[in-house]
Amino acid sequence: MGFISEFKAFAMRGNVVDMAIGVVIGGAFGKIVGALVEKAFMPVIGVVTGGVDFSKASAVMKAGVLGADGKVLTPAVELGYGAVIQAVFDFVIIAFVLFLVIKAMNKAMPKPPAPPPPGPSVDQKLLTEIRDLLAKR
Repeated sequence: MGFISEFKAFAMRGNVVDMAIGVVIGGAFGKIVGALVEKAFMPVIGVVTGGVDFSKASAVMKAGVLGADGKVLTPAVELGYGAVIQAVFDFVIIAFVLFLVIKAMNKAMPKPPAPPPPGPSVDQKLLTEIRDLLAKR
């Protein structure tokens, strides 16, 4: 089997194509969720929190050095903990929005039919036959 035909067999397998479709649809869904979070939820949260932006919060570990002309000779060394706090906050919001979207989608989907009840076991069938035979005597 040649290299090209082997690659074609690999690329055309069902699970690879399914995965590619899932990635494309996931990217599109990510844009929907991102827009929903950014345009619908974040303004409300911004009003509730008073517009607090954690991303700029940092602790200066070593001050920067300025030259006589006001140019930065050595930049300050900062521990930017605010970006981590903001990323965690954004993650929680996005996870909550996804939870709400998936919950709404699950409610909109029709419920699958209940599976039929299991039939009698082999033991129950044998006992039923024995009972019927005894009843005939």
